[in-house]
Amino acid sequence: MKALRYLGPKQALALQEVPVPEPKAGEVRVKVAASGLCHTELHFQSGLLDIGVHGVTMGHEAVGHIDAVGPGVDGARIGERVIVYYYFGCGVCEACRRGDEQICAAPRAQFGFVSDGGDAEYLTCPARNAVVLPAGISDVEAAPIGCAVTTAVHASKLAEAQPEEWVVVYGIGGVGLALVQLAKSRGQRVIAVGRDPRKLALAKELGAEYTLSPIGIDVATTVGSRVDSIAPVPDLPTRIKALTGGGADVIYECVGSRETMDTALASLGKRGRLVMIGYSEASLTVHPIQLIVHEQKVLGSVGATLQDLHEAIDLVARGVVRNPIARTVKLEAHEEALAALAAGDVVGKIVFVP
Repeated sequence: MKALRYLGPKQALALQEVPVPEPKAGEVRVKVAASGLCHTELHFQSGLLDIGVHGVTMGHEAVGHIDAVGPGVDGARIGERVIVYYYFGCGVCEACRRGDEQICAAPRAQFGFVSDGGDAEYLTCPARNAVVLPAGISDVEAAPIGCAVTTAVHASKLAEAQPEEWVVVYGIGGVGLALVQLAKSRGQRVIAVGRDPRKLALAKELGAEYTLSPIGIDVATTVGSRVDSIAPVPDLPTRIKALTGGGADVIYECVGSRETMDTALASLGKRGRLVMIGYSEASLTVHPIQLIVHEQKVLGSVGATLQDLHEAIDLVARGVVRNPIARTVKLEAHEEALAALAAGDVVGKIVFVP
């Protein structure tokens, strides 16, 4: 079968022929129908996320149908349409006991990271990791739930944003767009920050009250993907503090650049919470006096729990969150897809359809 493989840091991902996997005891095999492309694949390719395991199939946003089961799994599961939860913790540590497998220190598997993932024609996973999808969500639309929406759900729980609080989202990719919609649905006031007018227009359409750019535009109103009103803006922290009356209550940093991290810290209000989501080679620099005198918090958020996945599926099924799809591509076109993602030229999500 075809599989998109990580061979090592600073090496291009490679499409290779590998054997079709057979499910072991307690596992199912999923015939992949759709697999979302994430910035994580770029971080592996660049070497930022080298975990030391090479020769691994990428992809942690996989949807498909169970076509085989291993010993101990009910054969009635064959034919189920599922999405794969990509963490499988040790099951015994304190984090796992409370349901936080995403921070397990010794996971048994992490699909698309240290275990073969869904950028392939088939993958195997524990039966409990294959979560049944409801009707009404297409395979392509469902794939980004696995990371983009679940990551947003998890980060929003850590932020504890309340109705009427000001929420700023830096970075308008899959996670950022999900955060915009979640915040809007909960009665929070949303500011989206990005560089691409097309992405800002989409954020506006999905619920952002204001859309700002560090390159000097303030998208005031939009019609479809067309920017109707553009006005010059001062530096972002000044603009955000003016809009919010002193600074944001919650900021989600989904980019991971030094510029966005510094700007986010400078935009935070009293008792504000900065939630770090985007991976970065740069260090976050903050003077403790800022955090102390303003009673601010800086939090890290990684992945999601299995419960977060169930909640994310429900949000998409009810139409609270939708996943805009930029395009679908075959695995053979992975180089073009990765290049477009790296260039920031993707509005919505790219989804592989093996």
